[in-house]
Amino acid sequence: MKRTSKWCPNDYEHAYWPQGKMIVGIDEAGRGPLAGPLSVAGVVFPSGYENFDIYDSKALSEKKREEMYKVIMEDALWFEILEIPVEEIDRLNILEADRKAMKQIAEDAPAEIILTDAMSFQVDGKTTVDLIKGDQKSVSIAAGSILAKVTRDRIMVQYSREYPEYGFEKNKGYGTKQHMEAIHTYGITPIHRRSYAPVRVVQEELEL
Repeated sequence: MKRTSKWCPNDYEHAYWPQGKMIVGIDEAGRGPLAGPLSVAGVVFPSGYENFDIYDSKALSEKKREEMYKVIMEDALWFEILEIPVEEIDRLNILEADRKAMKQIAEDAPAEIILTDAMSFQVDGKTTVDLIKGDQKSVSIAAGSILAKVTRDRIMVQYSREYPEYGFEKNKGYGTKQHMEAIHTYGITPIHRRSYAPVRVVQEELEL
């Protein structure tokens, strides 16, 4: 298989696989949007697994992400995808909601080594390694990012049918110009994150 410039070298996996240790890579999608859930996913691949098409989900086209989503589902020894609702995000804040979900996946995973995309936490009996831009350095983390991203995008497309004025099928909940105009025109929906400043400001204006 030809290596491209977008290829995870898997140095971290190769450091642990020869020791007979299983690895789970964990990443999330949806920390920045003003609406919709946060998706967090973890993936455990067989020792020695490589796929040069699996990379940071943000760098892949939608078509490629969907293709790799199916491949990951077929090739993974284990995976888990969590959807963190808006209420949980608003209650804990996005960072802590993300950390809590990642920790749950790490505890659930049949793996001794936890690779995360720049998220630090501890799990008894396991080793956690948090990597900056981990979805570009680890096939396991990259796979988690793809499962999380595809799952969340599908959810937002579903919400676009329920709330067609907001353009969720295009903006996926991010604060685009169209989305912000829709919020001011039609108000705040149950899936908006009220703890986020742009949404909170509009809510305060509406309550005046």
